[in-house]
Amino acid sequence: MTEPSNRPDPQRPRTPLLDRVRVPADLKQFSDEELRQVADELRAETISAVSVTGGHLGAGLGVVELTVAIHAVFDTPRDKLIWDVSHQCYPHKILTGRRDRIRTLRTGGGLSGFTKRTESEYDPFGAAHSSTSISAGLGFAVARDLGGDPGDAICVIGDGAMSAGMAYEAMNNAGHLRNRLIVILNDNEMSIAPPVGAMSAYLSRLYAQGPFQDLRAAAKTALSMLPEPFQEGARRARELVKGMTVGGTLFEEMGFHYVGPIDGHDLGQLLPVLRTVRERADGPVLIHAITRKGKGFAPAEKAADKGHATAKFDVVTGEQKKAPSNAPSYTKVFAQSLIREADADDRIVAVTAAMPSGTGLDLFAKAHPSKCFDVGIAEQHGVTFCAGLAAGGMKPFCAIYSTFLQRGYDQVVHDVALQSLPVRFALDRAGLVGADGATHAGSFDLAYLGCLPNMVIMAAGDEAELVHMVATARAIDDRPSAFRFPRGEGSGVEMPEKGVPLEIGRGRIVKEGTKIALLSLGARLSECLKAAEELEARGLSTTVADARFMKPLDHDLILRLAREHEALITIEEGSVGGFGSHVLQFLAQQGVLDHGLKIRPMVLPDVFIDQDSPAKMYDLAGLNAPQIVTQALATLGIDDLAAARA
Repeated sequence: MTEPSNRPDPQRPRTPLLDRVRVPADLKQFSDEELRQVADELRAETISAVSVTGGHLGAGLGVVELTVAIHAVFDTPRDKLIWDVSHQCYPHKILTGRRDRIRTLRTGGGLSGFTKRTESEYDPFGAAHSSTSISAGLGFAVARDLGGDPGDAICVIGDGAMSAGMAYEAMNNAGHLRNRLIVILNDNEMSIAPPVGAMSAYLSRLYAQGPFQDLRAAAKTALSMLPEPFQEGARRARELVKGMTVGGTLFEEMGFHYVGPIDGHDLGQLLPVLRTVRERADGPVLIHAITRKGKGFAPAEKAADKGHATAKFDVVTGEQKKAPSNAPSYTKVFAQSLIREADADDRIVAVTAAMPSGTGLDLFAKAHPSKCFDVGIAEQHGVTFCAGLAAGGMKPFCAIYSTFLQRGYDQVVHDVALQSLPVRFALDRAGLVGADGATHAGSFDLAYLGCLPNMVIMAAGDEAELVHMVATARAIDDRPSAFRFPRGEGSGVEMPEKGVPLEIGRGRIVKEGTKIALLSLGARLSECLKAAEELEARGLSTTVADARFMKPLDHDLILRLAREHEALITIEEGSVGGFGSHVLQFLAQQGVLDHGLKIRPMVLPDVFIDQDSPAKMYDLAGLNAPQIVTQALATLGIDDLAAARA
């Protein structure tokens, strides 16, 4: 007689369990088998939500089981769960009381695409830039031990983020301090399964049964017991795991107990290991979990980037729903322009910090593979690497998002500017960026670069101007330079066949007028032209000028505009302290402000602007055509409503 099985019948419809989860504590009611079902439902819910909103899909799918396991074992929010970068946090948000709003991700007034302290008590630390989690987690751990907030600190960091020196600085400090701290290395790029799967299952069983000090011996025994093909598979992860056979890993040498590698999609391994760590850890611990980015969604698994970031898409086919555009993206224009320049100049090289596709350098790498370098998430190193390349006689283009160059600012000052080395900084995502929100906005580069002596700073008014600025940067051999351009598509202007170097420090008049002067730096130029049309319709003759350069300023152009117009308005996609501040400083020094010139700078407001569509964000910032018109009328003392009635 066959004994009845306790295993669930695969043919019987399962009762949904995710609906019973309002907060993570609700997970503790489920058996380990039921938690597997919760994970399956959580993955489906994540796919469904991102299909509606777009966003970072692959990373979240890779940590579904890990998210369930952490919340089931630990006591969040008392225990602090800190996601590095946090673009993998969508499943976490679903489990932490935000499921009813998950389809507002990255939209105006909706959920942030990253962890955010003001959004939930389950987000103890906000993030969107990488490699901060261990430093923050150590801060929580030390605060706890000094009488601050109680609870464990659990840091989940991807192996890409481990390429940044800050992560190792934090681990070095944690190993020295010896406070209890749990770090989970979410390793989603090393293709070492199935051999590691066999080894890790064995290790996790041994680990759950014994104390920390037995782990090294267990690991050595486990490796010797595996068949030779499995042993070879394990050695493929030698950079992280080689200490199993020689007596200590890099992490152990830094003072961490090392656990793993384990299968990050197998709750049968994750749950016992996490439970054991929670009960026994008496210092810093690193758990090495192997995961697969895009796990469980075939289109993401097949994609080259594992579905890292996606527009809205069809759940069945994975086909993305992108709005058609006749204009090229600024990023693609930059990449194609740089390729043409490199075709003619074999000293040009390109450097990016883990963003080859985001910066367009994936295209450059195909054309010039030996001249393209991805340094990983290491902006500091990338900037100084470029400084060395420049000192060695090359022409480096350092392509980094404006917001990420902030991470390498000391190197820009000390290693590049101070030595007047001709590094060319290509700053993508200048200005407001839309759905990624404040963490990714390029709001500050004009201010933080503009204060540096001998720096040439350009901003493209349109995509054609960007082509010329790439050529200009190539031609600057005696000092550092930077050119900035926004995210998204251009305005559809006629494109030049090739870039022509601009005269350094010379702007251009785009439209002649007599009463109001709009002096634009950057991609608000098209909005200035729209504003000029509206002002002309009101009988106010308007000049539109494209400054092109913030440093050096076009003194002649600025003085002409100031002297020949009743009002001068500067417009830029940057914070206070940028272009407008430099113009005001120059005019004050020239004494022009003493003669009654009406001048107003228009800049980004002194707040962090949350995610929305770019158009709505610029409306909020007051930098679209209607706001420019309103500012022009106010500067002249004209009542906008009265003018409209007239």
